[in-house]
This record gives sequence, structure tokens and C-alpha cells, in this order.
Amino acid sequence: MDAIWERWKLAIIGGAIAVAVALSSFIVVPETMQAVIIRTGEPVRVANRFRPNADFGHTGAGIVYRLPIFERVVWVSKQVMDVDMQRQEVLSRDQRRLEVDAYARFRIIDPVLMVETAGSTDRVAEALQPILNSVLRQRLGTRSFQALITAERSAAMDEIRQGLDKEAREYGAQVIDVRIKRADLPEGPLETAFTRMETAREQESLTIRAQGAKRAQIIRGEAQAEAAKTYADAFNQDPEFYDFYRAMQSYDAVFADDSVGSESSIIMSPDNEYLRQFRGRR
Repeated sequence: MDAIWERWKLAIIGGAIAVAVALSSFIVVPETMQAVIIRTGEPVRVANRFRPNADFGHTGAGIVYRLPIFERVVWVSKQVMDVDMQRQEVLSRDQRRLEVDAYARFRIIDPVLMVETAGSTDRVAEALQPILNSVLRQRLGTRSFQALITAERSAAMDEIRQGLDKEAREYGAQVIDVRIKRADLPEGPLETAFTRMETAREQESLTIRAQGAKRAQIIRGEAQAEAAKTYADAFNQDPEFYDFYRAMQSYDAVFADDSVGSESSIIMSPDNEYLRQFRGRR
């Protein structure tokens, strides 16, 4: 057995590496997910993209090829998701108060835009929540108290859905429906007035923070894309220098561990392939 191993060692190791690379080159995309393939920080293609009229089994789901190491996958759900609004007090057109608890249902129809602006569906929901609160307060404020507690509020809900959908399109999302779960009269005038003022300030703050987070995400994505392009250009112009630079970064991360209490030791032979940059060119 030892003789066989010594004779075919390189072939066995090479075969194992080849099998590992081949297995990592394919991913299985389920029907309920969209797979955004990212290369050097930029989306290059989408597997199983959302199409409203596509039949089940003909959407592009299944086995998809990708380049190992160079390409990564961001998963985006095709299912309908919910975003709940924090319970808040709404002032009607005739200056009557009503405590409203609502929710919205949305789905991702442009996964590339979603990845570039928000990064994940959770961040999309976080961004839509303060917008839903703001739009709902604005739209319901144009209706009378009687309209808010009767079937007439369906028209207001449609206006809210359209307003929220317009904002959601900037994140690659589509708002399907907006509904009020519960609407109650406030308990007391003084406590209600204080809560209303506090809620209004909190919603304004959340809206400003959501807009700032969106802008920051866009700037961060553009910067990462530019950095990835710079690395790619450097690699194409001088592959040997790029390999040397990445090796130096790896050495710094592995050997320059100055954390308190670190007593780890690394033992390697001088002819180890990982240390080839220390030996210079040959």
C-alpha cells in the first residue's frame, strides 16, 4: 500500500483537487430562489430570474455553472415577503386620531438592482418600513375619520401601495399589497398627543437614516467595483507582481499576528510552496 501511495501520490492528490474544483463549479438553484453571480464585485448574470408569466419548471432553475474563486453567488428569494409597520397614530383630515397597525407585501423583481442598492432582502425590508410609515401617515391624513373606519379606506390603501411601490422600485422590489391589520381609537388625549409627537419624530429620523443608508450602500458598491476593476487591471498588466502583492498580504495576515496573548506557532519546511516569494525568482 505504501508503495502504491508513493508511486501514485501526485496523481491521487491532483485528481482529488480536480474533483473538488469541478464540484465547486456547479450550484443548484431552486425554483424559489434567484442566483446573482458576482465577479470582481459586479453582477454578471442572474440564474432563475423572476418572470411573472413563466411556468413552473421553465424559469431557469437547476444546475448552473460558475467559476470557482473568481465568482460568488448572492441568493435572492422569489417568494412574497412581508414588512410590518410599527403601530402609530394617524391624524385624519378632520383632526381625529386613530391608531393604525399595517403591513405590506413585496417581492424582488430586479435582483441585480437589489444587490447593488441594498445587498439583501432583509435590508430592503428595513428600508421600506420607515417609508411605509411615512406614506401611510401622509395618505391617511388626507382622508376623513369616517373614511378610515369604513370600506372606503380601500381606495386609500391603493394610493399607499402605489406610493410605496414607487419607492420600492429603487431597490428592485415590487409592492404587491398594503393592508391595515388593526385600527383603534387612542386611549387618552394627553398620552396620545405625546405618543403622536414622539412617533412623528422617530419616523422622520428613520426615514432620513434609511435614505442615508441607501446612499452609503450605493457609494460603497461603486467603490468596491472600482477597486475590483483596479485589481483586475493590475493583474492583467503584471501577473507576477499581482501574485507577489497578494502573497505579501497573506504573509502579513498570517505571520504579523500581534494580538495580546497570541502564542501560536507555524512550522513549515523551507521548500513549502506557500513560502515561494521568500525564495525569490528561480
